[in-house]
Amino acid sequence: MTDTRGPESKSKAKPKPKPKQAKPAAEQPYHPPQAYAAPAGPGTSRGAGDPAAQRKPRTGARVTPRTRKARLRVAKADPWSVMKVSFLLSIALGVCTIVAAAVLWMVMDAMGVFSTVGSTISEATGSSESTGFDLQAFLSLPRVLTFTSVIAVIDVVLATALATLGAFIYNLSAGFVGGVELTLAEDE
Repeated sequence: MTDTRGPESKSKAKPKPKPKQAKPAAEQPYHPPQAYAAPAGPGTSRGAGDPAAQRKPRTGARVTPRTRKARLRVAKADPWSVMKVSFLLSIALGVCTIVAAAVLWMVMDAMGVFSTVGSTISEATGSSESTGFDLQAFLSLPRVLTFTSVIAVIDVVLATALATLGAFIYNLSAGFVGGVELTLAEDE
C-alpha cells in the first residue's frame, strides 16, 4: 500500500494525545488486597458507618459465658521427663530441708533449749568422776547440717528412682486400662 496523501498531509497530522498518568500514591487511599470479593445482596454485612450494621442483642439471650469441656486421657508418661522433673523437685525439697533444719536449730539454740536439756541430761548421766553426756557438743550446728545433708541426698536419689519407676508402672497399667481420664474446661 502506498500513501496517497501528500507530504503536506503528513506534516499536518495531529499529534497523538499522551495517556493520562495516575495520581501519585500519596493522594490515593490505601486499600488492602482482598482475598475474596465482598458479597452483595440481602443478609450481608453493611458498612461501618451504617447504624443498622451494629449487632443488637437478642432478647432472652443468656448472659452467662458458655463453657467448653474436653475429655482427655493421659495414655503415657515419658519416664525420662518424669525423672528430670522429679530430680529437680527432690533437689528443691532437699535444699528446703537443709535450710529448715538450720533455721530450727538456730531458733532452738536462741531459746536456750539445748543448754537446758543438756544440763538436765548431764546431771542425770553424770557421776562424781565424769560430767555425763554433753548434748550441746553432740547436737552442734555442723553435725546437724551434715546429718541433714546426708538425708537430703538419700531423699534425692530415692525420690528420683521411685518417680521414674512409677512412670514405668503407670505406662504398663495404662496399656491395660487406658490411662487416667481428665475433663478440662475452658471459659469463653
